[in-house]
Amino acid sequence: MATKIRLKRMGKKFYAFYRVVVVDSRKKRDGKVIEEIGTYDPNTQPSSIKIDSERAQYWLGVGAQPSDPVFNLLKITGDWQKFKDLPGKEGTLKMPEAEMDAQARIEQAQNEAQKLKAAKSEAEAKAKAAAEKEAPKADEAADAAQVEEAAESGAEENPAAAE
Repeated sequence: MATKIRLKRMGKKFYAFYRVVVVDSRKKRDGKVIEEIGTYDPNTQPSSIKIDSERAQYWLGVGAQPSDPVFNLLKITGDWQKFKDLPGKEGTLKMPEAEMDAQARIEQAQNEAQKLKAAKSEAEAKAKAAAEKEAPKADEAADAAQVEEAAESGAEENPAAAE
């Protein structure tokens, strides 16, 4: 029997995902399949490719021919290189970054909050220190102004003493 490894379309309109299937080459695209060996979801970033390497190797070994899109997927996962015994068997598949669990996100948020509080208190301390440095100068200036006022008021009260 002539078998092919190809994609079976699933999903909604404008949001397709595919199953990688082994099928008789004379069957329809979405017809009855012999075996499902993986999935391909182009809608995620990066695209999600999951292929059972052992089963893909088996079907390639017994003569199943991959379609062009499946051939490209097999090259990305490294299964084609394993089958042909070529370099690059690890493939070039990019895995999405694992999301942090809830506890790790809470700890990260708390650490950021502590850093912000520390920075805020440090800024307040610097502002307070700067204000204290300016305060004695302002006090001296105010004292000098009071002395001058007192001298002027004293001169106005005793015009004869001023002369």
